[in-house]
Formats: sequence, structure tokens, C-alpha cells
Amino acid sequence: MKITKPRGTRDFLPEDMENRRYVENIIRDVVTKWGYSEIMTPTFEHLDLFTLKSGDAIVGEIYNFTDKGNREMALRPELTAPVMRMYVNEMQATPKPLKLFYFENCFRYERPQKGRYREFWQFGVELIGSRQADADAEVIALAMSILNALDIDGKLNVGHLGIIRYILKELDIEQQSQIMRYVDKKDDMGLDDYLDNINAPADLRRNLFELIGISGEDAIIKAKEITGSIPELEAFRKIIELLDAYEIKYTIDFGIARGLDYYTGMVFEIYAKDLGAQNQICGGGSYQLIQLFGGGDVPSTGFGIGFDRIMEVCRKKTEKPASVMVICTEKTRLEAIETTMELRKIMPAHIDLMKRNFKAQLSHANNIGTDFTLIIGERELQAGKVTLKDMKSGNQETLTLKEAIAKLNEY
Repeated sequence: MKITKPRGTRDFLPEDMENRRYVENIIRDVVTKWGYSEIMTPTFEHLDLFTLKSGDAIVGEIYNFTDKGNREMALRPELTAPVMRMYVNEMQATPKPLKLFYFENCFRYERPQKGRYREFWQFGVELIGSRQADADAEVIALAMSILNALDIDGKLNVGHLGIIRYILKELDIEQQSQIMRYVDKKDDMGLDDYLDNINAPADLRRNLFELIGISGEDAIIKAKEITGSIPELEAFRKIIELLDAYEIKYTIDFGIARGLDYYTGMVFEIYAKDLGAQNQICGGGSYQLIQLFGGGDVPSTGFGIGFDRIMEVCRKKTEKPASVMVICTEKTRLEAIETTMELRKIMPAHIDLMKRNFKAQLSHANNIGTDFTLIIGERELQAGKVTLKDMKSGNQETLTLKEAIAKLNEY
């Protein structure tokens, strides 16, 4: 019986993994240089962790199950809630700010499409413990630095939910949340109908539509004409000032809502070319979640990068190291094994495992794409030499093993 992989999952072949690890390592190098430390959370958590944050409606979108102890569990659909849970359980006494990153797989039961799968990988950053504009600006700058390192042309849009919430302050929380969802989806018609249904005041409707339509260089000035001088707008101005210091290109867009209730202040999204409708590759902002999970009033700022979407557009390719295959006879196999172990200290090295004859070993080395072969035949063994062959040029020379290793080490 042939069993296929589950819908919405993928098999990654060696070439796929070489490229994925190459890109992953570039990202890791950037974040560690910015002073962030890696963490890891369990693949499954208590279901309550996710319903507390997102409501019971999320159950239809996740892989949940009852374990043998009759506990309701779920495969993680995202990583922000698990990190906040970890903080409350393990890290509340740690000096602030905490600068953390993660790279893990997540699971969502949704319709698979290009760049979206039921098992997907997310890279993310959480900066915990600072209310300052400096923290918000650093998180945005870090996200852009990652994309720059990957040679991805990302378009950054940044806004501030506190300014929208100021306009909506006379509405209840549930109404505000629903409005944010319409704003996030850019559904002006649905938003207009909803405002009708709740009998929203005319000035609120006018100010809201004007605000979410603002973007561009004079966006803060235009927003001030609507809201007046409010603390949220001043906080946003400071973030923008810092982004200028980072020399980051951005577009102010007060129509960004992110669609999640826990975002409280700055929000941002980054879009990439060549992804069609699913072109958002990074999103984040500042939020309050720690109190929800039993901790104190601790602010956080973070972002998530869709790694699978990154791989759709990333132009970086793996630079494979040179490799060698040691060719031997049965009489020289023990010496060949010893030589192969020496070569593995400097580069990928293969040795025949199929009892192939001499000619077949050379053919196999060519088939698997090794750059060199190092031949140890009986004649070479008696002379204390090896034959090093460049598989691309066909040139070969007889050397001592030390000379051959020195030559291969140049690659």
C-alpha cells in the first residue's frame, strides 16, 4: 500500500534543505549580531493557551486533540502565545528587556495554497519589557535588516493602532475589535455597513474613514488635524524619527490594523514582490498579552516572518562546498577509510559503500557531483602516494597525502 504525505505538508529533498538551511543561517547570523537569544517551546500546548488569546473561534483553524489524560491539547498554530506563556512560567525575574528569537514549525487547518501550508515554518522575534519608542523602532529595523541580508526588496508599511482606538474610544471593546477586522481586510463596504448597524456617530465615521485613508510623508500632520495632539500620535512620531535614524524607507499607513485584538500600539507589515495576492512576508507590532496568561503589565514588541514565503522569493542560493570521493580497491580499503576520515576534517568526503569496482566508483563520483576524486590503488599505496583528480577539468597529479590535503584545503 502506497501512503502519501498529508495534504498541506511537504517533503524537503536534499537540495531543498541546503537552500533552506542556507537562508536560515543568514537570518540567525543577523539576529544574533543584534543581541537576540534563541528559545524553543513545545510543539503542542494546552488548547486554552490559544483560545484565551484568540477566542473559541480559532478551534476550527487548528489541530486540536484530547490526550490520554483527557486533556484538551493543540499543535501550536503560532508562537507568540507560547513565548508569552514561557515568559510567565520561566523568565519574569530575568533582566529587561528580553530579546528573544525562535524558528519553529506551526500547524493550521486551512486551505493550502501557494506560500501557505498546513504545516509551515515561522521565524519570529519578541522584545519583552520596554515601552519605549526605541524598542519598537529596533524591532522594525531588525526585520528590515534580515530582508536586506537576504537580498529581498521589502516594502514597509507602518501605523499605530492607538490612534485608531482613540477615535473609537466611545465604542465598547467588542465593537472596536470588529471594526479593526474590517479595517485589516480593507473591507470599506463591510465597515460602512457595520457602522450603520451599530448607529456609530457621524463624526466618528468621518474621522475613521479619513484616518485609515491617510498614508505618505505628511500622514502625521494630517492625522493630527483629525485627532488633535494626543499621546499616541506623539509616540508614533518618535518611532518614525528613529526609523529615519536607521535610514529605513517606509510608508506611513494608518489603515494597518493586523486584525488581532492584542496589538495595542505600533503595527507594521512588509510586502515582497512576485508573491501575488499573498505578498505579506512579515508583520508585527507592540502588544499586551502577558497579563492574559497570569503575568504582570509587561509590554512586548515583536514580529513573525513567514519562512515558506521567504523561500518563494529569496534569490540567495546555497554555495556548496567542494567535495571529494576516495577511490580504492578491496586491498586498500582500510587505508582509504583512514584517509577519508582525515579529509572529513576539511570538506565533505565520500567512500564507496557498495563494493563497486574501480571504474564504477569513478562513475559514481561523477554521478553524485563530487569535485575531486582521491585515488588510493595498490600502486599508490606502495609508493606512499595518492592520485588527486579534478573531476571538472580531468587533470590529475600524484602527490603525497599531506600535499593532496593541503591542495584540497585551498577549496
